[in-house]
Amino acid sequence: MTSPFVDIHPHVISDDEAAYPPAPLFGLRSDWSQERPSTVETLIASMDEAGVAKAAVVHSSTTYGFDNSYVVDACNRYPGRLIAVGSVDVLAPDAVDTIRGWVDKGLAGLRVFTGGSTKDFDPSELDDPRAYPAWELLAELGLTMCIQTGPVGLAAVTALARRFPNVPIILDHLGRPDVSDGPPYAAAQSLFDLAPVENIFFKLTPRIMGDSVKGSATAETLFPKFVDAFGAQRLAWGSNYPTSPGTLGEIKATAQARLACLSDEDREWIFAKTAQKLYPALAD
Repeated sequence: MTSPFVDIHPHVISDDEAAYPPAPLFGLRSDWSQERPSTVETLIASMDEAGVAKAAVVHSSTTYGFDNSYVVDACNRYPGRLIAVGSVDVLAPDAVDTIRGWVDKGLAGLRVFTGGSTKDFDPSELDDPRAYPAWELLAELGLTMCIQTGPVGLAAVTALARRFPNVPIILDHLGRPDVSDGPPYAAAQSLFDLAPVENIFFKLTPRIMGDSVKGSATAETLFPKFVDAFGAQRLAWGSNYPTSPGTLGEIKATAQARLACLSDEDREWIFAKTAQKLYPALAD
């Protein structure tokens, strides 16, 4: 690869709880944020060691709820290397003003967290008319939206993508498909059905790297199928560091090994160029 490595899914946790008090979404703090917290200084050191040039740092909803203060402050300390992806209550009556306020402070992207490590997925807030003003603002500002959901939420994601075609949507963790059945991966058909919806993009994180070698799945059959379905221009690597175990260097090395079956050009898109298209500040 000649392009730099760009990570669109690390997290940071402050070691100063007085300045940045935890207030987790759904009332339960994630285990990883307590067992493997990573300050922004730790993240930068890990990026330097792993050879990762830039990152879109994703706010930890299971630590701070809708308070984006730390991810914004942290990324503002490293302009040119980090941008902040935050979370707001898109159903709130003041969501538009709230988003504008965070963008003014430095927020460069948004994320909707419908469930995960501390709560089952509830996609009901996705295609909810109360959220439409927030989505209209995203289109106006040219901001990308990440969505954390599973297969249960894909229909709602599709509806949103079609309603707001000018908003790039990134599915965190590839929408968590079941690929254990192996080729032709019929159990993940609901994911492949998203192929025609061109403003939906997909994060390749340690979850799919692990699943690609479980059951009847193999990396050599799975990742080329993703590229055939979506194009590498819609796939982007995210480390999920430190949520996923291992150093950032180890996580990156695993991804490189799993994706070695792809062409150099496809890997350049996945490891850098797609991220730079979604978040132009990462290309500066």
